[in-house]
Amino acid sequence: MTTNQSNHQKHGKTVRAKFGEFGRVELSILGTPCGDIKQLSEQIIGKLADKQIAYVDADHKTEEEEKSKFLRAGSQLVYTDKISFERFDTVQPMDKFHRNLRFNEYDLVLINGNHFSSKKQIVVIDERKPLEKKLEKVTDVVMILFSEGQSEIPRYLKDHIENIDQLPQYSITDIENISRDIDQYLGDQVPELWGLVLAGGKSQRMNRDKGLLEYHGVPHREYLHNQLSKFTSKTFVSCRKDQKEELAGQFDLIVDTFDDLGPYGAILSAFREYPDQAWLVLAVDLPILSEETIQQLVESRNPCKIATAFYNRETDFPEPLITIWEPKAYPVLLNFLGLGYGCPRKVLINSNIEMIKPDRPEELINANKPEEYEMMREKIARMSN
Repeated sequence: MTTNQSNHQKHGKTVRAKFGEFGRVELSILGTPCGDIKQLSEQIIGKLADKQIAYVDADHKTEEEEKSKFLRAGSQLVYTDKISFERFDTVQPMDKFHRNLRFNEYDLVLINGNHFSSKKQIVVIDERKPLEKKLEKVTDVVMILFSEGQSEIPRYLKDHIENIDQLPQYSITDIENISRDIDQYLGDQVPELWGLVLAGGKSQRMNRDKGLLEYHGVPHREYLHNQLSKFTSKTFVSCRKDQKEELAGQFDLIVDTFDDLGPYGAILSAFREYPDQAWLVLAVDLPILSEETIQQLVESRNPCKIATAFYNRETDFPEPLITIWEPKAYPVLLNFLGLGYGCPRKVLINSNIEMIKPDRPEELINANKPEEYEMMREKIARMSN
């Protein structure tokens, strides 16, 4: 008996995040000596100090000059707290997959293109470092720079780069314009904001589906979906597998694929399906949440951090279930889960986030019990009069 191998799928379908060789957004600089690349990169980083930027280079120093005595003795990893910075030295090779994890949280990775490839490039025209024999590294150019004394683009580059005449062109010393264009480019890379109403809980304390409770004349999951839709490009409702049939046709759904993890699993399920989107997440048990509070969160969004969250004065911690989670949060959430933690608040507490004080802190109060539901209905009724 034979089987059709072409129809066999060995692994489950997974949507891959759009990483390059190192990070989500990366630019290599190539076509000029390494010293000039280092100097230019340092100047760009200085101009873009509000961004999280990583730099990648190679060093040709000998093993004796660079290796610590612990590495020479056989240690595989050395961690050193240098007071003003921290340092890891390892002899283990870092492949693309491990690099992507390490560089995940950075807004930009600047790369010495003389040594490494990247998704996109800044090409320098410099007769000291012609690119004619390195065109395999020139795949998606975003800017042309001219070193001192250069003003013409070589014919081989014009033939190789289809849209070269439409690319911005500057002197390599024009740091203001170079940095401005890179800053604008980074702004264009900020992921679109999508909405997610967390309606997949079992509502055990309420004894009723909290998504079906009415505070404003319609089921609350519908009310929050409508509110979110005013601020997001696309809005979904998160649900359990057994809710899918009931909700199909009413909303765009994200079905939980991480079972028994509550809101944590719902957030991960959204990222699993759409790993390059940012998610504005709302718990379904927020009865008096207003457009103004959602707007405050959206206007305070900081995509340089893994998340933007409100400070909850009742808990003295960030509030994880009215939060914007950036795509860079996805590997962080998975990492915490791998360490045995399934609490989104713990991720926020121990990560690089933007935390803001709500103008209306009372709107962060949730309702989980029947008596809280009745109390909130009475409060809303008083507010309406």
